[in-house]
This record gives sequence, C-alpha cells and structure tokens, in this order.
Amino acid sequence: MAKKGNRVQVILECTEHKESGMAGTSRYITTKNRKNTPERLEIKKFNPVLRKVTVHKEIK
Repeated sequence: MAKKGNRVQVILECTEHKESGMAGTSRYITTKNRKNTPERLEIKKFNPVLRKVTVHKEIK
C-alpha cells in the first residue's frame, strides 16, 4: 500500500540552459511538501553543461 501524505516528487529544470539554445537539459529531481509550499520551487543548482550555478525552476 502506498504512503499517503503531502510530500510529492518534483522535477527542477534550468532556466538559463533553455534560453541559451545549447543541446540537452539540466534537470534535478527532489521532493517538496505540497502543504507548506504550494507555489513552484526555485532553487540554485549546478548546471554541468554551462559549468556554473543557475536557477532551476519546478516544471510540471
């Protein structure tokens, strides 16, 4: 039986990489508590293709 709760898995995608037009994407998977943070996450993470820390936003 699956756990019931407010914690859900979300995918974070780099915003700068999308705008640069370079091939590939930088994505991370994490979890968040839907009850405490109903809005979309924005976290600074390392992008290995661009070789710098960039803003990653939650996608669908």
